[in-house]
Amino acid sequence: MKGTSLVVNIILFVAIAAIYVIHFTGSKKDEPAVQEKSTEVQKGGLKIAYVKTDSLILNYDLAQDLHDEFTKKQEAYTSEYAAKRSAFEKEAGEFQEKLQRGGFLTEQRAIQERDRLVGKEQEIVRLDQELSKKLANIQAENNQKLLDNVISYLKKYNETHQYDYILNAGDILIGDESSNITALVLKALNEEYQASKAGTDN
Repeated sequence: MKGTSLVVNIILFVAIAAIYVIHFTGSKKDEPAVQEKSTEVQKGGLKIAYVKTDSLILNYDLAQDLHDEFTKKQEAYTSEYAAKRSAFEKEAGEFQEKLQRGGFLTEQRAIQERDRLVGKEQEIVRLDQELSKKLANIQAENNQKLLDNVISYLKKYNETHQYDYILNAGDILIGDESSNITALVLKALNEEYQASKAGTDN
């Protein structure tokens, strides 16, 4: 009986709490209209532009030059690794052949040669890791350089245009094309970059 009384009391408490919430918070039907009105006020007071970052980077001269430099280094590293790997595989093959035909004078000499080749293989593995790390660092530095250049220019651009927000179009599903400043930004970035290249060449 005591258990039943406790359950009834809990149900009554929950019911009273629900009535209290409904009474003092008001009807939820009114909330969307208020929310919408609030959003309209905020939206009307904001000046927003957006940039299609993927298109910008794809056509930015600096990005293309950095990509070309990266590709050259990548090819050089790949060539260096491939040459050392090929040389090792040739030595390993010769060792195996010599071992099979009993070409070593002593077992100790064969063990020494095997250990040398194992050490060489470990060096090649380390080289692969080092070159991969170098390439990853170069890529990260290039990405940071591009980002810094774009942000730096947008800050300068915004000193005149006074946007509240300049957004990345990658996060925008629908947008007014008049707010798209990608072409303007790209043109200015390329002009700045070509001018800096010309100054470096002189």
